[in-house]
This record gives sequence, structure tokens and C-alpha cells, in this order.
Amino acid sequence: MHKLSRGQGGQMGSTERKYELCGPFLPRRHPLLKTSAEIVGEARRILRAQSTQRPYTPRDAHRQLCARSSVRADHSSRPSSSFSLHAHHFDVGDSRPSSGTRLSPLEHKTRIAFPGNGDFSKSSPKPPTDPLDPKRTPARTRGRLLKAASLSTLPPLAAHTDASQERLHQNQEKKLPPDQAFVSGDHKEVFGVPHLTSPRRSQSESRLSQSSVDAGVGSDEVRAGQRTDLGGSGNNNTSTGADSRWDTISSLLQQLKAAAAAGGGHEASPEHLCDLCAALHDALAAAGMLGPQRCKRRSSILRMLFQLIDLNSPRLHMHVAELCLALHVSGNNLLNICKLIFQISRSEANDVLFQNNSVLDSLVGLLLREDATSCSEALFYGAGTLKFLSGNVVVVHLLLEKNFMSATRDFIQKLCRVDDAHLTIAGHILVQLTATLRNLADHSEARPLFVSHSLMSKLCSVLQRYHQDQDVCTNVSRIYSKLSSYAECRLALEQTPDCYHLFLELLSKHHQKQDMVVRLLFTLGNLTAKSDEARQRLFRCEASLDTLLRLYDDYQLREEEESPPPASRREAEDVLVKLVRVLANMCLHEDVGAALASSTTCVQLLMETLELRSVAESEELTVNVAAAINNLTFYRKESAVLRRSQLAIAQLMLKLVLSSNMTAVLEATRVYGNVSQSKDVRDFIMQNKVHRFMVTLLDSKNPDVCFSACGVLTNLALDPPNRTSLSLEGTAVKLTDCLRDLGAGDWQLSAQLCQALWNMSGGSGPEKLLEAQDSESLLEILTSYLDENEIFKWTEDEDYHRALWELEFRPVGQKLYHTWSMKCK
Repeated sequence: MHKLSRGQGGQMGSTERKYELCGPFLPRRHPLLKTSAEIVGEARRILRAQSTQRPYTPRDAHRQLCARSSVRADHSSRPSSSFSLHAHHFDVGDSRPSSGTRLSPLEHKTRIAFPGNGDFSKSSPKPPTDPLDPKRTPARTRGRLLKAASLSTLPPLAAHTDASQERLHQNQEKKLPPDQAFVSGDHKEVFGVPHLTSPRRSQSESRLSQSSVDAGVGSDEVRAGQRTDLGGSGNNNTSTGADSRWDTISSLLQQLKAAAAAGGGHEASPEHLCDLCAALHDALAAAGMLGPQRCKRRSSILRMLFQLIDLNSPRLHMHVAELCLALHVSGNNLLNICKLIFQISRSEANDVLFQNNSVLDSLVGLLLREDATSCSEALFYGAGTLKFLSGNVVVVHLLLEKNFMSATRDFIQKLCRVDDAHLTIAGHILVQLTATLRNLADHSEARPLFVSHSLMSKLCSVLQRYHQDQDVCTNVSRIYSKLSSYAECRLALEQTPDCYHLFLELLSKHHQKQDMVVRLLFTLGNLTAKSDEARQRLFRCEASLDTLLRLYDDYQLREEEESPPPASRREAEDVLVKLVRVLANMCLHEDVGAALASSTTCVQLLMETLELRSVAESEELTVNVAAAINNLTFYRKESAVLRRSQLAIAQLMLKLVLSSNMTAVLEATRVYGNVSQSKDVRDFIMQNKVHRFMVTLLDSKNPDVCFSACGVLTNLALDPPNRTSLSLEGTAVKLTDCLRDLGAGDWQLSAQLCQALWNMSGGSGPEKLLEAQDSESLLEILTSYLDENEIFKWTEDEDYHRALWELEFRPVGQKLYHTWSMKCK
């Protein structure tokens, strides 16, 4: 509030002089006797932490990858958010991961001389003329026909004694087409050619077209009619149970094919197709065919699923995506499935489709399993999907249950370790992922997980690694601005090493990025509002004050500068509100406050803001500036800048006192309570009739307002000419009424009122201040308030109130009572 002033010097005895000054700015007489009342009472003292509203960002009306303010809005390197998906975009041969390289085909076919038969090419079985013909006899049937042939016509096999030749034999054997191989027990035999003399066939000759295998078996399935089990164990003998399970799956595939091809009716309805997909999922799960590379007939399954993509049904597409993710598709197929899910999630009406399946589990699993450098685009669309869905409360609960926070922490660690070559695409993914965390920060059940999973510090690592990426930094600043309002999250951030230095570095580097700047300042304001250590650590960062004041100067928007559009002016003002709050909170630390009060630039910028802005146009800004100046004036004796500027500050406060805004009036009154210790300021107040406003404020019945106004009156009463003017305004009567109405239990206010009455009397009693009746009323009030047994008879929290009563009120109350009672006799 203000520093209480001295009474008339030289008119008191030495025993009474200790009561001349009763106020929070005095050094403690007994430093070791710190009571709880002194600690709690700081709410009324001059140094007060400032609060402000958190920056608000309205949700986008339409779900989109990047906001309009994003630097990625028109960025060509970002994956597109608009695309079309059809069945032909998918690769059926998904079961064998691509090596990424292609071998060049041979320019000619090698002619192999076979002893006794002339040209081998003439005697060997011919490949089918149209290997893609679906009506061709399946390879398995051909294998059975070959197996039924007479073994007596086969040439004898040569004996193999050399191990290297045996390995060569096995390699050549695998490269022969199925027309020349069959299964006999647990080994293969080849028609017509001794294995040791058979040359290696070309890739084009040995490759088997995928469609030539039974039901489109993938490239990883065993060729040439070799029977495969469902589980992929590699055993040639298939159990009856496995055959029956495959028969069930095959039947479902046939039904899906027939339903998809149907032109109308119930069989072609999306609901029926969804039921078939659900049954297929259950059948594959029962057969143990889900998971990575476990189903050797997956190509035929995937081919059927991909055909369903062309049907326009989000619910059906969700079933397809769930099955494909359960089968752990990879490469291009994984990318397209993530795109498909992303398209579905763009409509809020489809959020319910994600609540009763395993798609969310699969997306969280992608974060744990996939590498951002090799699967970047799929992860990008997967993270975009999670961002859209995180706006739904039900989905948020599901994500938290599926350990999304832990998976995100691990994935963030991986992204912070990527090399510079992959930094751009990793940044694209992080934008979506941090936007998801930003949405989760709004939910009370998610906030403790940010702390328990160390995400507060991990996000600082993101800022360090991606300090050039404005979108990533902006999203992280939004997360911090939300979470730093809560004590547990704020404490976790305070304990993060170098977070203050990091914030200052970002403020300097991206000083024109208003939405980032305002949130970082809001976070710093939250940190410095409650922690004295945070104020000191921020101030001790290299060039911290220079950075903050340079930012202040950039957003001052002076009149001589070009007038910006209204939106820009509002944004600049929002930055200044948050920045001034940081400065005001930093002043709560004694060393930091003294340094700020001694900064000519800091004091001049604050005063300039009051000159440029009016309360009507910039209410919150002007109020915060007045509060900051109020905190600085605590150190006025240590600052030559403030001593020189006291009168100019008093003139600026006049704008606020004359306004109709009660909050602005209160802050200006607090400033007057400090600067009115100067004789020049007191004369200015009396000349401009400001004392009348102070007297009027005593009728407000607001304890804070009365306390501030009473402090100004206490200082004004130091000068004898002022006491006469104050008496003519009926000040003593209003002080007595205020003591009676608000004093009981508020011992700080009661002490201040008694000190004002003492100063107005000049220390000589009630002469010419109060009528006899009013003097008797005052003595009755003091008698009641000084009766310790009666006062604390019904008081709750007696220890606190008793300590405050003893420390603040009793000394000045007793002094006023004894003096007043002696004069009234």
C-alpha cells in the first residue's frame, strides 16, 4: 500500500516515538519475532504480485493441420492435407519389406547346354502365357499334379559331399519356378537337371507373379505349391484345425468380395460390410494371424481390404484401417492407412468411430514402435489425427488410459535426437504432437501426468533442439502458459535447469512472433508471482533486464510511429500487459527491485505508457503499469531516478484518480501513498484537490480502498496547513465511522485509521477535530477494541488475529486512546 508517515516531530516523548511510524515499510524492531500475521499480512503491503488473464486462443472452426498464423500454412515442404485415396494407391505385396533398391534386369537370357538333350530351354516346362490370368489353374493344384507323376522318370540326384556345393544347391533350388519343383516329404526335387550343374537363373525368370499364387499369396509366402500354415511357423505340415480356421477366413473374404461387387441390396450395404470386417477381425485374432508378419496369406486379405477403400463409408473405412493396423502394414500402405484415418478424423461427427476399436491403441503404438526418419509421413498424419481427436473429451480419457503421455515422452526424446537432415520433417510431426499436448493441458486429469512423466522438462529440450521452429516453440509456449497457472506444474518448471535462460533467448530470437512472446511472458509472470528464487534466477540470467526492456520498447507503439491496424494494437497491448506484470513481480525480490528502480530505461518506459494510453482504452495495461510503479516506489530512497520522478509520477496518477474505473483509482491511490512522503508531492495533491477524492474514498466501505486512502491522508496530515483543509472536509468523522464499521477484526486497517487520526490531531488530542459526541464515540470504539478478552471471545483462528492485533493495532490504539481520553476529561 503505502508507507505510513511520521507524526509531528518533537511533540512526543521518547517512550512514544516508537509508535510514530506504523507501517509495513519499517524495519522489524525484533527480527526474530516473525509471526504468521506478518506473513499473511503481506497481501496489504506495497509489494504485491500481479495477476492477469491467460492469453486466449479460440479453437479453429474447422480442423486443419496448421493455423493461419503458422509459418507452415503455405509451406511446400509440409505434407499435404488434401489428397485422394483409392484402392490402387495401396501395395498388395506388403508382406515383404522393400529393400529400397531394384536390380537391373538382364539384357539376354543365358542359354544353358544340357548333355544329352540339346537346348535346355526347349526341354524345360514352359511358363504360363498369361501369368495374371485369374482363371489359370492355381499353383497348389499344379503342385499336386506334379507330385502325382511317376518318380521313375526323374534323373538320379548327384551325391553331395562338399558343404559349399550343398549350399549352392539349396540357393539354386529356391530360385527355380514352381513349375519345376514339388514337395516330397521334407525335401525338394527338381525335374531334369542335376543340381550341381544347374546355372543360376535370372531374376526375371525366377520371380513368380503374385497373382499366380493361390488367392493372391504375397511375395513372402513359400513358392511352388509348398503348403504353409496359418501361423507362419515354416512347418510344411498343416493341421486340420489350421485348415478349418483358414476356411472360415476364406469364406469371409469371399463374402466380402461378393458384397463389395454387389450393385445393391442388403449384402452391399455398409452395415453388412462392417459386420463382415468385424467377423474377419475376430477370426484372424482367434487364428493368431494378427501382428507383424504372422500371417503368410495376408496378401489375399489385404487385397480384399484395399478394395473396400473405394466405397464411401467412414465407418467401413475405420474397420479397414483397424484391420490393416492390426496386421502391421508397413511402408506405403501404412502411410495410406494413416492418411485414411486422418481424413476420417477431420469431421467431428466421426469422433465416435474412434471410441470402440483399437485404432487409438495402434496410433499410440506407432509412436513407440516407428522411427521418425523412416516413417515420417505416416507419423505426421497419425499425430495430426491425435490432434483433431484431442478436442473430444471422451477421446481424451481414452488416450490417457492408453498411456499416451508416456508414449509421447519417449517419442519426444527420439525426435530431440534426430540429425539435422531430418529436422524439418521431425518438426512437422512435433507441431501436431505438441498441439495435442496443448489440448490435453486443459483437462484436470491430464495435468498431473505432465509432471509425473517429466514432460515439463522434456518440452524444454524440444525448445532447445527446435529453437528455430516458430510453430513448435509457439505450441510449447501455449502448453506452459496453461500449466504454469497450477502450483504442481509451476514447481516442476521452476526446477527445470536453464528454463529462464531459454525463455529469454526465445523472446529475443522471435520477438516479432506475438503469440509466442505473450505466452512466454505470461509463463514468466506465473513463475515470478509466487517464488522469490524464480525472480532472482530470472534476473541473474545474462542480459535479462536488457532483453525485457528491449521487448518493451518494441511493443510500446508510440504516436509518431505508423498507426498499426486495430488487431496489431490489441496484440501489442497484450504483450505489454504480460511484460509489465513480469517487471512488477520481479520487484518483490529486494535486490532485483532495487536494480529495476535504478534503471532509468525501466522507469521511463512505464511512465511513457501512462502518457500514451488512457484508462478507457487500455484499462488493464494502465492498471498494471500503476501497480508496477507502486512496487518500484518501495525503493525510492535507493533510486535517484525515482526521487527525481516523484512529481511527474504524481501528475500521471491524476489521470487514473479522475477516471471512473475503481481499480485504476485504487492503484493510483496506492502510488500516492508512497510518493506523498515527498513535500512537493503533498503540495501537488492539495493544489489539485486530490485530497477530496481521498476523503470521499473513505465512504466506499471497501477495506482495501479505505486502507489506501487513509495512508495518503496520514501523510498529508504531516503538514499543519493541510490539517485545516482536511478538517474542513470532515475527515476525522469519516475516519471514526470507518473505524467503527470496518475496524473490528481488520487490525491493519484499524491501526492505519488510528495513525491518521493521530497525525491530524498533531499529537495533541481531539481539539477542533471532533465534536464532543464524536469524541466519546471514538473512545468507546477504542475501549472495545483494546479489550483483549472481549475481542477474541468469538474470533476464529485466534492465534492469527491475536498476533496481528498485538503487532499492528494495540501500540497505536493505546497511544491514541490515552492521549484522546486525557484531552476529553
